[in-house]
Amino acid sequence: MVKKVKIFSGSSNSELAKEIALILKSKLGNVELKKFKDGESYVNFLEKVRGEDVFLVQSTGFPQNDNLMELFLMIDAARRASAGKITAVIPYYGYAKQDRRVADREPISAKLVANLLKAAGADKALLMDLHTDQIQGFFEMQADFVYAAPAIIDYLKKKKLKDLVVVSPDVGSVKRARAYAKRLDAELAIIDKRRPKQNMAEVMNVIGEINEKNCLIVDDEINTGGTIINAIHALKKRGAKDIFVAASHAVLAGDAVKNLQNSEAKEVIVTNSISIPKEKHFSKLKIVSVAVILGQAIQAMHSGKSLSEVIQKQLK
Repeated sequence: MVKKVKIFSGSSNSELAKEIALILKSKLGNVELKKFKDGESYVNFLEKVRGEDVFLVQSTGFPQNDNLMELFLMIDAARRASAGKITAVIPYYGYAKQDRRVADREPISAKLVANLLKAAGADKALLMDLHTDQIQGFFEMQADFVYAAPAIIDYLKKKKLKDLVVVSPDVGSVKRARAYAKRLDAELAIIDKRRPKQNMAEVMNVIGEINEKNCLIVDDEINTGGTIINAIHALKKRGAKDIFVAASHAVLAGDAVKNLQNSEAKEVIVTNSISIPKEKHFSKLKIVSVAVILGQAIQAMHSGKSLSEVIQKQLK
């Protein structure tokens, strides 16, 4: 019989895990995580998990491979310790951009990671803001999906921005941008771009009226920042006033921090789905927490309540 909820954290985002545990009026479980001298990961649960409803919080950002392997080991250790149910809570799902084959002999890495989670012994997964919706179909076990939008929108509503236009940085993000526009009572614009090669994008056109408007660019993640920087340039060139950037996941690879800080963006709003090291903090960066969103989802999953009802309340 499954008993009370137990929250354990991997090493990738322990601060977020602590916040989630606090919301659930619980404490983080005691687990030993370390590296052997040869670089291999080691996991050992230091308390009983037999029959318990176990939630393992681990984002799979940099270093992606280490964080994934640690998560697989945590799942396996919990399974071998006879946990009642094991849920992998992954606020940021790495390898998500590799969701289809572009060249003939490439892997579909997003599907492979989903397969490995099941093979390790996870019963369920809880994920936030996947790169594309099609990844939902990659999971051969129960997988639930939540959104960072409520936390970001709550922050933006307090700013009471006028003449706001929500901008989708590409055609693929239109659904997300439209949802933001609806909840912020804003207009919608779309940037038409092409991608000549990986991590490089070129703006071709801006669809919508943005002259003398405040603009909010929304995306699922900021990786190298190339897409966002090009979008900022395009909007400014066409007469936009203040430009805000919002993204669920702050990957901030390469020169992203320097380029965003030096850009004409007024603020860059992200969540704590990925732990952002101090050296990547900059004055324009605003971090909002998704702990309440994930905590409420975990509570619903544990108690057998409707997660869709929780999500709908969060999105209101």
